[in-house]
Amino acid sequence: MLSGCSVSSLAARFAFFPPDPATYAVRKDEATGRLVASGVPRDNAMDVLLVDTRRGNKVVAFYLRNPCARLTVLYSHGNAADLGQLYDLFVQLKVNLKVNLMGYDYSGYGASTGKPSEENTYADIEAVYQCLETEYGISQENLILYGQSVGSGPTLHLASRLPRLRGVVLHSAILSGLRVVCHVNFTFCFDIYKNVKKIKKVKCPVLVIHGTDDDVVNWSHGNELWKLAREPYDPLWIKGGGHCNLELYPDFIRHLSKFIREMESITTKTMLKKIRQSLQPTKAAHRVNTATTTTFTTNCCCRIRVRKPTCPSCNFSCSCCYGLRNCFTLPKFKCPACLSFSCRGCFKCCCCGGGAS
Repeated sequence: MLSGCSVSSLAARFAFFPPDPATYAVRKDEATGRLVASGVPRDNAMDVLLVDTRRGNKVVAFYLRNPCARLTVLYSHGNAADLGQLYDLFVQLKVNLKVNLMGYDYSGYGASTGKPSEENTYADIEAVYQCLETEYGISQENLILYGQSVGSGPTLHLASRLPRLRGVVLHSAILSGLRVVCHVNFTFCFDIYKNVKKIKKVKCPVLVIHGTDDDVVNWSHGNELWKLAREPYDPLWIKGGGHCNLELYPDFIRHLSKFIREMESITTKTMLKKIRQSLQPTKAAHRVNTATTTTFTTNCCCRIRVRKPTCPSCNFSCSCCYGLRNCFTLPKFKCPACLSFSCRGCFKCCCCGGGAS
């Protein structure tokens, strides 16, 4: 039987498909001393960067400047492309949206070092964001995070940590890694990219774009993320759109441009209000009476909190604790297929009658 860590590693193996060989290479130009990318057109409005991450990798980033830009987009791509393949799209987005655009390759993609993994993608986007701050003076107030498919994972990871972010775009996004392949409605501790939880921590407007005929990540993922967002923007459901062709539909750039313009028009008063709210001390966390609770921790980070009996020597037979005995009485399975989680009726609590979620 596979452990949680083994399942997580297996899920990661199915999550990343870097192009092999990479579609570009990075070298230093002897005349200028600057980094340049071979395999893509020479562009004087683009900087090629090598960014160090906290996990010891060097990731490649392309920064495309637009002199008319008021906002910057940080783009996290899908799982089967690299920067060489995305350059043309980046140029189109930069021009049509009138933004600066920073795109980067995950560890193990393109000319970036290391191996792709969930944790590495988190370190990658953190490092690129810090580069935008230190090298280009771009603050979170003027930044829009854009995540496509698997890129929604690092995008929501960073967005959940930036309380004054201008906006987020989720393009063919996933609820979580296992939900893509297993269609479960609950979260395992060994799941990857738990966007279903992180979306609730994002404090800025969120635009969700998804194709109704997406056969890789079902449209329901985008719909659920939109419902869970704290500040959902009008979503774009592209009728007949698949997983990798949404940019070809006219509504795509039209709706995305509308979102960017509205994010630009957010008033200084609104931004200052968000800044003040983010600087306020957080409320004390709800305290649990440790005299009446016990926490059991498994070896794979799942926690279960259970109320202790009121009577110190209780055997769950007295009237005050009788309900607890019921909670620990598991019903017999009604069908042989219970362990496949297909029969919800077999997983009901005896005392409250609630079904599995």
